[in-house]
Amino acid sequence: MLDRYGPDALSAPARRPASRAVPADVGLVVEEVTTGWVGAVVGVEASGGMRVVVLEDRNGRTRTFPLGPGFWIDGQPVELTQPVSTTPPVRRTRTASGSVAVTGQRARVARSSRIWVEGRHDAELVEKVWGDDLRVEGVVVEMLDGVDRLAAAVRDFDPTPERRIGVLLDHLVTGAKESRIAAEVARAVPAGSLLVVGHPYVDVWQAVRPERVGLDEWPQIDRSVEWKAGVLDHLGWPSATQTDVAAGWRRILGAVRDFRDLEPAFLGRVEELIDFVTG
Repeated sequence: MLDRYGPDALSAPARRPASRAVPADVGLVVEEVTTGWVGAVVGVEASGGMRVVVLEDRNGRTRTFPLGPGFWIDGQPVELTQPVSTTPPVRRTRTASGSVAVTGQRARVARSSRIWVEGRHDAELVEKVWGDDLRVEGVVVEMLDGVDRLAAAVRDFDPTPERRIGVLLDHLVTGAKESRIAAEVARAVPAGSLLVVGHPYVDVWQAVRPERVGLDEWPQIDRSVEWKAGVLDHLGWPSATQTDVAAGWRRILGAVRDFRDLEPAFLGRVEELIDFVTG
C-alpha cells in the first residue's frame, strides 16, 4: 500500500549539522553554546596545559573557554582553531557607546524583539551612539510617532517574553500623561514582555549636554511657545519653519561625538532597553 505521507520523521535520529573549523582571530564574534555567552575574540592563550579563547562581551566583561568545538556563528556550529594571523592584534577601539568595537563581523539577523522610540530625532540619536552595538546584537529600533499610539501599537505587536518590546518615552515623570499611558499598557500584556522606560526631558534634544551647543543649560520655554522653536530662538538659529527645525536638529546631532556628550538619565535608559530585548 502506498504511504501517502512518507516515512515517520521521528523514526530516525536527527542529523546535526557538522561543525566547520574557523580560526579564532581577534574581533570574531561567536556564541558559546552551553552558556549563551556572546563576545568578540580578544585572544587565545595557554591555561592549565590547554589552549583557551578569551571572549569579551559588549559591556567589556571577559570569559575564557576551551579552544575547539562548542561555538556558534550566525546560528551555525563551528570549531574554533588556532588563529592563523601572524600580525600583532590591533589595538581595540571603542564604539560611540563606549563598548569594544567589533570588526569584520556582519550584522546579526534581526531579533523578533524591538526597541521603540517616540520620533525620528530619538531614533537618530540612538543610532548615532548605539548603532554599532545594535547591529552586532541584531536589535532594530523603530519609531512610534508619539506616545498616544503606544496602546494600539502594543496590541498589534502582541508581545511575549520571547518576543519583547522595549519602549523609550520622552518626559516620563510622575503624574504626566506618558506615565499613565505606560502603566495602562503594561497591565495589559504578559509579564516580562514589555519594558517602558523614559527620561525626564521635554524633548530628546535635552538629552544632549547643553555645552555641546554653547549653552550652560537648556532654556526654560514658555508653554505658549512650541518648545523646539523656542530653543532655536534662544540659540539665535532660524526657527520659523519645519525645515529650520530639521536643520537645527542636524546641528545638535552633529555636535554629539559619543556617549560622553549625552546626559546619564538618557544613557542609562537606552542601555536598560538593550539589555531587556537581548535577554
